[in-house]
Amino acid sequence: MEFIVQLISRAYGLLWGDLITLPLPGGGSVGLSLLVLLLIPTGVFFTLRTRFLPVRLFPEMLRLTVEKRGTDGSAISGLQALIISTATRVGMGNLIGVVAAISAGGAGAVFWMWLSALIGSSTAFVEATLAQLHKQPDPLYGGYRGGPAYYIHDFLAKGRRKSLIAVLFAVSGLICWCGISQVISNSVSSAFYNAFSVPPLYTTVALVAVAAVIVLRKNATVKVLDVLVPIMAGCYFLMTIFLIVKNAALLPAVFSQIFEEAFGIRQAVAGGFGAVLMQGVKRGLFSNEAGSGSAPCAAAAADISHPAKAGLLQAFGVFLDTIVICSCTAMIMLLTPAEKIAGLSGMDLLQTAMDYHLGSFGVVFIALILLLFSFSTFIGVLFYARSNVAYLFGDNWASQTAYKVLALGMLFVGGLAAYTFVWDLGDVGIGLMTVFNIAVILPMSREALASLREYESLRRR
Repeated sequence: MEFIVQLISRAYGLLWGDLITLPLPGGGSVGLSLLVLLLIPTGVFFTLRTRFLPVRLFPEMLRLTVEKRGTDGSAISGLQALIISTATRVGMGNLIGVVAAISAGGAGAVFWMWLSALIGSSTAFVEATLAQLHKQPDPLYGGYRGGPAYYIHDFLAKGRRKSLIAVLFAVSGLICWCGISQVISNSVSSAFYNAFSVPPLYTTVALVAVAAVIVLRKNATVKVLDVLVPIMAGCYFLMTIFLIVKNAALLPAVFSQIFEEAFGIRQAVAGGFGAVLMQGVKRGLFSNEAGSGSAPCAAAAADISHPAKAGLLQAFGVFLDTIVICSCTAMIMLLTPAEKIAGLSGMDLLQTAMDYHLGSFGVVFIALILLLFSFSTFIGVLFYARSNVAYLFGDNWASQTAYKVLALGMLFVGGLAAYTFVWDLGDVGIGLMTVFNIAVILPMSREALASLREYESLRRR
């Protein structure tokens, strides 16, 4: 067991730790992890190749969110695929993750989160479009299935039954999503204990029971998320707007602080610019998941009239996650006097900030929002798991149900105790997924770019 824990720790350090360190003026430095070295250049490359798609085609992304569904009833629409991917993107990273980024990197980390979302949108477009181009009919659930395991297979298998890289991606995904299950229940049980003094066992049993009713049914996932995601995201957004309006006089100072600290006007002198930059970039990449290969599992399931539409909807999902929802959390923190939250971290910090703004109602509100965010993430990742389980074990209900039961078991265990190595395991899983996915979407991107050119040509007619 100790060997496994050490192996996970070393893999985590390789993927997320500082692979190289660059010196900065003023005596500071900036550490670059392997994933940052992969994702940032990839995002910049795709942004240039798509001719700044996130800005240029943003009106088209908005239009597609209200486009009428044209499916046969057994498949999901492009908007439903967006809702599923939003369910998994909008999770604990938008709450605790943003708190951690600002705590470690200051207000300037928010700007770098925004920038990472801007370039990540282009990566999300490419991987989602590839998933649509290589999707397959789903004989178990109906509609379609696909994702990185399938387009990696088509690119590398060369007639073989399986591709090693595709298998490694699918296994990494299943490991990651089991790890996430533990983190979800632990965070929810902790938040409910803080807000209501409910023992973790009671919260965990209720969470697992409700989750089991949903995920063990054939097609309940999409129906639940169709209702849950708009409500939870809308409530959080509206509450933040209320707080912003209430504290409107403080906004100029908040934005001034964000931009001043983003470019190290104060931090460069103290050698802290590297922390500002990397906390924002890392948190943005982890939150929006662009390049990790998660969201394409939902994008592939959409029955949509053109592959590029699925790509544009997933690009919009990155904007929604980071620019909107993560910014909500940032504003809640930055509109709170520093002395009120000094020395606090994680959920304690966020709940204290909400207590300052709204009293005990704010603490309860955050606990309930965390429950909704986390619960939707769990349901969403099990939707992702469908295609990966099918790729590894074939189309059968036994393997599908076995993985769901395993994830529910991890959900139960995580609610009762926090196991750090399991949290690291989830991070290692998503890190490996990203490495395998990026290695393939770079050479395959010409297919997605050709689809984008075709779509824009059709729009001009």
